[in-house]
Amino acid sequence: MKKTLLFVLTLSATMVFQACHKPQQVIGVTTEAIAIDASLDSIQDTTYLAQLAPIQADLAREMDVQIGYAPEDLYVAGPECPMLNWASDALWEAAKKLYDGQVDIAIVNMGGMRCAWPKGPITRRSVFELMPFDNRLVVLTLKGSDIIDLCQSFAQYGGQGVAGMRVKIVDGQLADVQVGGKAINPEALYHVATSDYLSGGADHMDALTRYSELWDSDALIRDLYLKIVSEQDTVRSAVDGRMTMYP
Repeated sequence: MKKTLLFVLTLSATMVFQACHKPQQVIGVTTEAIAIDASLDSIQDTTYLAQLAPIQADLAREMDVQIGYAPEDLYVAGPECPMLNWASDALWEAAKKLYDGQVDIAIVNMGGMRCAWPKGPITRRSVFELMPFDNRLVVLTLKGSDIIDLCQSFAQYGGQGVAGMRVKIVDGQLADVQVGGKAINPEALYHVATSDYLSGGADHMDALTRYSELWDSDALIRDLYLKIVSEQDTVRSAVDGRMTMYP
């Protein structure tokens, strides 16, 4: 069994006060290795653990409450998949209800989808496992040219989750982008629902940092997903060709 060692560093110093403000000097250094392994289990605070146990049990019961049902697997894969489509559609719908204006598209990142939902019950725990981060919904105002650049990054990195738009990639290059069924206008302004995390350019989405305006909902995306699953009850999603890559 491998052991993790904690090194405790002891410094011996001589403090000389014969003259004012005379610097201290280190005259010796010793180290001691302390193994961090099962031998330390005996020092657990059993009283604290006993007090915590009922709280843990209540939390587990709350997390395992069923709030929806998936009739088919919602798996995660690029360039498009049921989970990415559901997550982007859900974010888009939530943004349209919260934002006082038009929301043209929604963007989520594949790396933010931390689990799949197999066919069967969806619990609160399922949503926390999908979205364990405290990311907030934001709406960005971007030029069409910036969205085109964003989609170029999708071509390079294997796709992402989109709603309200269709992206076609051929031989690793962006071939076509449509928003609302129309070719994107590089000079027009579009409103993009996404997360505050991605608005900072994370996951190769530097183009999102070029927004002229940012509206922050102050709502956690995880909480929005919990509400949407409860309202939908039966959660359906499928691949529909919104993000295609050839070959």
